[in-house]
Amino acid sequence: MFSTPGEATKGKFFVFKGLRSQKKSLGNSAVFVKNLKDDLSIGRKIVICTQDIGRVKKIEEILLENSLSFRDSDSKRHFSTKTGDREGYKLDFSCLYPGVVNILTSRLYHGYQSDSFSLYGELDVYERMPGKAWGETGAPEEIYTKTFEAFKPGDYVVHKTHGIGRYIDIVTSNVNGHKREYFLIEYANNDKLYVPTWQIDRLHRYIGDERPTVSPLDSNKWESVKNRVRQSVRKLAIDLARLYAEREQATGFAFPEDSPWQKEIEDLFPFKETPDQVKAIEYVKRAMEKPIPMDVLVCGDVGFGKTEVAIRAAFKAIEAGKQVLMLVPTTILANQHYHTFSERYRSYPVIVEVISRFRTKKEQKRIVEDFSEGKIDMLIGTHRLLEDDIRPKDLGLLIIDEEQRFGVNSKEKLKLLKKEVDVLTLTATPIPRTLYMALTDIRDLVLMETSPEGRYPVETFVGERDDYIIKMAIEREISRGGQVYYVYNRIFDIGNVRNRLERLVPQARIALTHGKMESRKIEEIMEDFINRKYDVLLTTSIIESGMDIGNVNTLIVENSHRFGLSQLYQLRGRVGRSFERAYAYFFYPTRAHLNFEAFQRLKTLKDYTELGSGYSVALKDLEIRGAGELLGPRQHGHINSVGFDMYCQIIKEEIEKQKGNMVEEDINVQIELPVSAYIPKNYIRNERERLGLYKKLAEVGSLDEVDKIVEDIEERYGKPPLVVENLANIARIKFLMRRAKIEKIVFIKGRGIILKKISLSEGTYLKMSAKNKSLIYKPREKELVMRNFDKNVDLSLVLADLSDIISLI
Repeated sequence: MFSTPGEATKGKFFVFKGLRSQKKSLGNSAVFVKNLKDDLSIGRKIVICTQDIGRVKKIEEILLENSLSFRDSDSKRHFSTKTGDREGYKLDFSCLYPGVVNILTSRLYHGYQSDSFSLYGELDVYERMPGKAWGETGAPEEIYTKTFEAFKPGDYVVHKTHGIGRYIDIVTSNVNGHKREYFLIEYANNDKLYVPTWQIDRLHRYIGDERPTVSPLDSNKWESVKNRVRQSVRKLAIDLARLYAEREQATGFAFPEDSPWQKEIEDLFPFKETPDQVKAIEYVKRAMEKPIPMDVLVCGDVGFGKTEVAIRAAFKAIEAGKQVLMLVPTTILANQHYHTFSERYRSYPVIVEVISRFRTKKEQKRIVEDFSEGKIDMLIGTHRLLEDDIRPKDLGLLIIDEEQRFGVNSKEKLKLLKKEVDVLTLTATPIPRTLYMALTDIRDLVLMETSPEGRYPVETFVGERDDYIIKMAIEREISRGGQVYYVYNRIFDIGNVRNRLERLVPQARIALTHGKMESRKIEEIMEDFINRKYDVLLTTSIIESGMDIGNVNTLIVENSHRFGLSQLYQLRGRVGRSFERAYAYFFYPTRAHLNFEAFQRLKTLKDYTELGSGYSVALKDLEIRGAGELLGPRQHGHINSVGFDMYCQIIKEEIEKQKGNMVEEDINVQIELPVSAYIPKNYIRNERERLGLYKKLAEVGSLDEVDKIVEDIEERYGKPPLVVENLANIARIKFLMRRAKIEKIVFIKGRGIILKKISLSEGTYLKMSAKNKSLIYKPREKELVMRNFDKNVDLSLVLADLSDIISLI
């Protein structure tokens, strides 16, 4: 506890009474700096408390940029954890340094200020609390927003029941003193639909034609459109169901459970695994232990640890006596993986080799022979691995890095390899077809969305080429001891670019490399660049995959309009792989050089800068290029008529029918109860996070999941207000009703809470009435009257009654 009178603590967090509230910055660095300068100007001692390492680094960066002195203070020195007979914290302000900002790594929600000191908590600086520490059970930071493609005003959306409309905005309604929020959707003939925010699971952003046909607000017509699509995909569903059946019936090798060596090599990993990395590793290993061939797609941003998943999977296969092939798109990446895997396996009897154009013909011949005789456990290479002379003795695992980089012929050969072995595919931006196969359950998809601790998003700039900006960017990077990638993708005049750069930044040491140079020369230049003999690497897109140099934190791309979105995203991933702030510049000659698709690609790159955006970029790429590329022009019109997500859902349902499984009925639960239930904007200010949280609550699969979400909300944003607790109860009621196939619950004044469209047998009703005498069932109307409320409806009582009723149905 604090020594100042009137202060108190609660549990392990600080709560203060009788002192002035701290000024809020709400994530605005300019306001934050002004508040600190005001404190310093009147001689206050300043303390900032945060337990998040990434936030500590960010705060220190802001202080440095604004010439404010700071000191990282030892929280153990300033805090004691027992005061008298009560557990708490005591802060000794006399030990703090005046005239500087003291940063303590301690958890604190809200701070306060007095005439002599100023204490800042997490919510005084940021809009919300950080996520839980890595490795703890629970949701990682921003779990509500990563997999949610938020729609914004003006976007086309698809409602499961009513079809394609244009999203206008979130609107607020206040009926009889009860406040709610709705998504306002505009349909044909200027019709409007108000969708309660807790029904956001009924909506998704439309992906398809640039200007789709807006549906009339007539569910029968929308059902007719969906039925036409169902008929068109039936043959496709039969083929996909056959593919799924073949996969399920195929006999594969069931790898044994983890051995002591497996545990040992995993313990050698020098970093703390992220929660998603742990999830992906465990998923892949369990899939390998099944007696059917594995086909798993691991989708994670560059630098998020996909290679570690492959290292552990490959070791599991090798230890079981099987061989591993790892197929990569570039020679540079093949060499990098060779060094990475060899280093990790150094203390074990594992032989790893690489075959590429960096190897002589004699070396390649020896490697091929040794691999076919089983002397090599793991072989890494480019498309050279797909040639006829590569014949493994006992292949158990095929690892494919960035499958979209391989051509049609390569993929046909891959199909032959895939039939009987386990397959692990790694990608940052899955191509539409790969994405589609994952979305329709033909392949297993594992998303890795949590970034390594302390990693920053890459600052991204898009615009016309400006030599002054290029000069400043290179000089800034060199001045902080870093290095630069400069990408120019035309070999015939790349020398002219080098001359221009030498004139712009004469002090920079510039190396030049491209794909048509001799292999040994490329290897030599890369080695020198890694050893920091050069400041700038002028290169073509050969660095797109594989370059992992933590000291390179500025990327400059000329003629970026000529690259595909996936390529641009991969290039940006070459920087920002350390704890330094990274910068990426994407230049085009003039605006006249941009067609609409190029403009969309570059805009997407600027929009999606947050860590873990690869999956979202893939969906956007699908939208830009047209969903018809998935299945050819014949299906293009059908995809556009319902949108990509609905199209995939229809295919899933048809596949399930072909497999003889029951397709779950789509229950459009309607809840009309007189309560206020919404997420206030002054509680969660970030609109994307609010929408993501609405989505998460709308899609819960259990009552425990609702409890977990509520816990995470309180952990991150503080105690939820009553209207948020009501929203959580609405989610619980909705889950129970959907499970019991009850479509509607309403409150009618004078009659009470009524369940509509519910069919009960006489025996079931007698059991219910024996347990709850107030229940009244009307079989003709198919209504069950639950209870009446004289005043406000208590959702916890409604929930309790509903649970009892459903337990007897």
